[in-house]
Amino acid sequence: MKLKLIIYLYLVMLLLSCKEQKSIVNLQKKSPNIILIVTDDLGYQDVGFNGSTDIQTPYLDEIANNGVKFTNAYVTYAVCGPSRAGLITGRYQDRFGFSRNPLFTPKDSLSGLPLSEQTMAEALKIADYKTMAIGKWHLGAHASQRPLNRGFDEFFGFLSGGHKYFPEEYTLNDISEVKSQFDAYNTKLLKNDRRVEETEYLTDALSREAVNFIDRNKDNPFFMYLAYNAPHAPLQATEKYLSRYPNIKDNKRKTYAAMVSAVDDGVGEILKTLRNLNIEENTLIVFLSDNGGALQHSANNGKLRAGKSSLYEGGIRVPFAMQWKGAIPAGKVYEHPIISLDIFATAVSIAQVKPKNELDGKNLLPFLEEGNIEKPHDSLFWKKVDAGSYAIRYGDLKLIQEKDGTQKLFNLSEDVSEKFNINETIQMKNLEEAFKAWDEDNIPPAFLGLLQDKEYTELNPDRYDDVEEY
Repeated sequence: MKLKLIIYLYLVMLLLSCKEQKSIVNLQKKSPNIILIVTDDLGYQDVGFNGSTDIQTPYLDEIANNGVKFTNAYVTYAVCGPSRAGLITGRYQDRFGFSRNPLFTPKDSLSGLPLSEQTMAEALKIADYKTMAIGKWHLGAHASQRPLNRGFDEFFGFLSGGHKYFPEEYTLNDISEVKSQFDAYNTKLLKNDRRVEETEYLTDALSREAVNFIDRNKDNPFFMYLAYNAPHAPLQATEKYLSRYPNIKDNKRKTYAAMVSAVDDGVGEILKTLRNLNIEENTLIVFLSDNGGALQHSANNGKLRAGKSSLYEGGIRVPFAMQWKGAIPAGKVYEHPIISLDIFATAVSIAQVKPKNELDGKNLLPFLEEGNIEKPHDSLFWKKVDAGSYAIRYGDLKLIQEKDGTQKLFNLSEDVSEKFNINETIQMKNLEEAFKAWDEDNIPPAFLGLLQDKEYTELNPDRYDDVEEY
């Protein structure tokens, strides 16, 4: 009798163990869909799951509540172009010279993502994923750099770093009519390789195309990169969303809130579609912003210092949530530092694909398992070449070197607002040496960027001449 009891208890423990390891079973037997949702210039505290009190984001909160909220999540740069280059390759962008925000230069094959780099879409195509990029590209406008040539089966959106939201302002037929850097904000949208006549508010149109793609690929493993440009300037919203915020008196903040609300509605439609198609539990969803909130456009970064373009926390720490029902525990809060590079590593791991290049990110899933106290990263790094500034986070310590060479050291566990420079010489020297060691593997910028717009045009006076009708 005693032996039978022992055997019974052993079998119960074995079954419980199998249940706890459901994520590993998923990794071995399934090809989950992957949806990567990126907002543009969203403030750290402009989502409900990070404490927003004036902007409602129930569907973004649902992702966090159904999965994991990351409180110390970073991107690789404080503005969009380099940040997206790191995100889409899983590698620090300085490894391949994407250290600047790219200009709109459709005749220049060097001003964007080099062909040496494998995109997340290219990697997942190896595992027969259907792939689509929606929204903002900003990784190069030259033919060789466009989404359909970088692993995506489909594309709906625009190539430039920003765009107008109201379709009546899409006054340029294609890129051949662009005559200045920001003219591209007024081009008609691209659907694959052709321009289309759009009638919906831009954010709604991007959400519509996302839902359509999911519906068409419900029976295939798919990867969707949904890059909303909201709430990036220009601040434009429809009455449908503005009317939700009668209590916000500041017009700029009200419009910003409405733009975030439009994104949230779109995410809600995506979640509803996944449930209706019965594929929600076989879909990994990741949500983040491409950089910190732009304070000049009314973003709220909460206690974090500064905002977009800064290497203080407000420029590089972002809202970040991940959901995979049945594989990731619901309601988890993860406090160890992670970085956007980890998304690529996680994606290729669950797709069982070997990436072309050595990745800087880590597969996050093992770190989310109960009882795993290891940290994904010992150190994280940031570099602003033209400003001569950099930052490194090591544990709770963060060293920042300003453009004038001044160094500051903060303990983020005690001082998330980076108010108090603890100025410990030995620690600062050690972190400086660690940054220099990391930087040895980087290369100089491969192209002139947005800050060198005038210089680039002087060097390339035919920049906008004889551009193809695309």
